Amino acid sequence: MSILSHTAKKEVGISKDKIHEASTDITNEFKNFVSDIENLVKETASLTGDDLAQAKIKINQRINAAKHRINSAGETILTQARKTAARTNEYVHEKPWAIIGTSAVVSFVLGMLLGHRDESSAK
Repeated sequence: MSILSHTAKKEVGISKDKIHEASTDITNEFKNFVSDIENLVKETASLTGDDLAQAKIKINQRINAAKHRINSAGETILTQARKTAARTNEYVHEKPWAIIGTSAVVSFVLGMLLGHRDESSAK
């Protein structure tokens, strides 16, 4: 196994972890955002004048904070996906026959399974 392959596999694992962490952050931020907005709407139901204006400012601040966190997490996912794609490209160029062989085996097995399923359903 070449150093590139080992390094690429390690970086792909790290990228998967970062993508999972970022997607979890997005999910949590969305849940917290919805909860915060629901609470703010309940609190502002009976407000008027300056109190209502302050509540609107608070809601807008929370919306902007949520947008920022979601954009940041999205950028992390995009960066990691690009790194993974680059490493995959390097690996494919380094070991094209391994990829071709693996693809052929997977295609053959899928063909056998699908062919077997078609024969079973025809009876």
